[in-house]
Amino acid sequence: QVQLVESGGGLVQPGGSLTLSCAASGSIFSIYAMGWYRQAPGKQRELVAHIDNGGNTNYANSVKGRFTISRDNAKNTVSLQMNSLKPEDTAVYYCNADRVRRCMLCTELQFWGQGTQVTVSS
Repeated sequence: QVQLVESGGGLVQPGGSLTLSCAASGSIFSIYAMGWYRQAPGKQRELVAHIDNGGNTNYANSVKGRFTISRDNAKNTVSLQMNSLKPEDTAVYYCNADRVRRCMLCTELQFWGQGTQVTVSS
């Protein structure tokens, strides 16, 4: 099995910064993409940022220019640097690992972390 463990959430004032980190562990041969999603109360889960194993990134329009995703392929970790945070960024943030192979010819699977709360409030 593969586990994703997130850290770094918390309470921050508007305009502040937080960094979220996620580490994937377990039986892992390769991970194509890692990313962050978020879900606010009463809303659907949405993509925040996504990075593939070539370093190509994709961001939600609402976070472009404020958030930066990075990844360490060797360590199977992904981080999200969040700057200029706004109250509307308040949500539970979930780490995602997509197209995970546990061996070269194994089926590709997707895994999720348990989520970490980010609250932006004065």
